[in-house]
This record gives sequence, structure tokens and C-alpha cells, in this order.
Amino acid sequence: MSSMPDYAMKPGDTVGILGGGQLGRMLALAAARLGLNVHVFCPDPASPAFDVAAKTIVAAYEDEAALAAFAQTADVITYEFENVPARTAEVLAALRPVRPGPYALNVSQDRLTEKTFLAGAGIPVAPFRAVDSTADLDEALAEFGGRGVLKTRRFGYDGKGQLMIRSRADADGAYERLGSVPAILEGLISFEREVSVIVARGLDGMARAYDVAENRHEHHILKTSTVPAAIGGRTAAEARQIAETIAEKLGYVGVMGVEMFLLREAGAERLLVNEIAPRVHNSGHWTEDACLVSQFEQHIRAIAGWPLGSAERHFDVEMENLIGFDADRWHEILADPGARLHLYGKAETRPGRKMGHVNRVRPIKP
Repeated sequence: MSSMPDYAMKPGDTVGILGGGQLGRMLALAAARLGLNVHVFCPDPASPAFDVAAKTIVAAYEDEAALAAFAQTADVITYEFENVPARTAEVLAALRPVRPGPYALNVSQDRLTEKTFLAGAGIPVAPFRAVDSTADLDEALAEFGGRGVLKTRRFGYDGKGQLMIRSRADADGAYERLGSVPAILEGLISFEREVSVIVARGLDGMARAYDVAENRHEHHILKTSTVPAAIGGRTAAEARQIAETIAEKLGYVGVMGVEMFLLREAGAERLLVNEIAPRVHNSGHWTEDACLVSQFEQHIRAIAGWPLGSAERHFDVEMENLIGFDADRWHEILADPGARLHLYGKAETRPGRKMGHVNRVRPIKP
């Protein structure tokens, strides 16, 4: 007799994925290896995930008739990006299980809601204040010593939707330059490095966190993730525990990325959580070639209600994003015996566009 719970998927069932970008593509490939079918819903007819999906729908996320048709073909629905409209998630959740659930989306889509949630859960974060006017900004800056990062509360990514304020000149007109939209001011943190943890949590509440990655950005876009991160063992364990705590507090099902700042104060390391991403994450692409079970397979296992796999790492690794014309180096990369190339099948190369990534693995240092 099988011990599989009755709310779990079975091989041959269908995963519905909202979003057709590279993350959706890699999720679809992972699902196929586990014997699951994939149906991708995306407004863009040139979506990279369409090339590897059994079924596709091209429609707006606001098209409720198309969403209902999509739900009829799927046993469980997930998403590859966190800016899925709230109404879209609500419509689908009334028809099929949506994993991760709408609550995680609601929290992560609004930076003020996210920071408030994290602080309320006892997670260390930078100081923050809501900004809904120039007067609010002036008041918050006075509290934060005249410095901070002004961010839109919604729809910011890769450095978009934020302004650095270090002086009065930076502050003048900043709220208007940001679009006079609901915003948040975060205290300016002097950090040593940026790190992240990929964590998975199953339907049964079991959580597994991968090793900490050290991240380097260029032009506000992630360029490399290196594992292991150059941090102390106790700090690394704390980072993984923070990620697992966040997943538990959210009642999360699936894989999530947790970005953190590492501060050094009087020689001691301290972590602050910067933001969370309720999906598979760019800084976790290294898991495809350095771990037995990648973040993509782990996400599919979690949303299917299956046992989570090992998060153990078998190699040291550096993941490099291939941005824009970096992908033209594909032949050179393939000639490197320690490199594993992943291209996303995007038809048009543009500056700043993520075209693929490469994982360079090496034996773990004793």
C-alpha cells in the first residue's frame, strides 16, 4: 500500500506554471524528468518556457476565462515570478491548489508589507519607514541621519524602482522622480557582502536549506553567485535557520530565495534580511550542477506533495549570469571542462537581458 498522501500529485499529472521566462523553462524541464506534464500560461507568445511545455496558453493574466480554462488542465498551479496580479492568484486558488499560496505573494509583492512581516517574525532587517509624500520622506530621512534607499513598494527588481539618497541634493525631488507612488525608505546599510539562501518547504512542513551563496552584482543585476560564501560556519548556519524560519512563518510550500546583507561589527558577523522572493531564484542556479537535487526539482517535489530531496552540495561552484552578449561566448564556455552551460532559448539578445548562465564546478576544498 502506498504511503503517498491523497493531496499529492502522481506521475502523469499536470503542473500549471504562471509565467514563461527562464525560471518557468527550468521548472518545466525538472517536472518532465519526474514524469509530470507542464502547462504554461503567459501573455508573451515568445516565452522561453513554451519550447519545453506540453501545453501553452497565450493570454493576459487578467483574462479570467483563460485562467479558468488553464486551471481545468492543471492539478497544481505554481508561478515563476512574484508579480503575478493578486486577482489572478485568487481566481486560480478558487479552482485549483496554488503553491506557494496567495499569502506569500501578498507579502512579497509589497516591500512595506514584507518588511513589516519579517520584523514581526523576529527576523533582523534594516530600519524602514512608509513614504507616501515628500513630507513623509523628509521625516524619515531626519530619523535615518539624512541617508537611505527610497524604493517603490511594488514592482521593483534588478535595481529598478529605487533611488539612493546620501545627501540633501539626492533627496530633493526624489519622491517625484520615483513617480510619487507609495514607497518605503530603508536605512542605508554599510554591509561587507551580499549573500542568499535557497530554502524549500514541503506540504508536510519539512524544510531544507541549501548552502549560502555569496552574490556579486553588476549594474544592479546579479552577475555571480559563489558557493561556499566567505563567511563563518556559525553565520552560515544562522542564515539557513533564518530562511527556514521565514518559510515556516509564511506557511510556505515550494522553493524561496532569501537575500541578506552580511555586516561586520567589531569583528563579529551579523546578518540582515534584505528581501524574499517566493519562487526559485537566480542565486540558486548553481544547485543544478553542484547538488544531487536542484532548486527546480526541489520546487516541483514540494508543490507536488512529494518528499524533498537532499540539499547537500557535492562541489564548490561559481554561477555566472550570461547577460546580453555574454552568451556569444557559448563556444568558449563549452570548451571549459569544468563549466556547465545553460542557455534560455531567447530569440533576441539585448543589453541587460539574462540569456543564460554557466556553472563552473570544482572539488570541495578539504
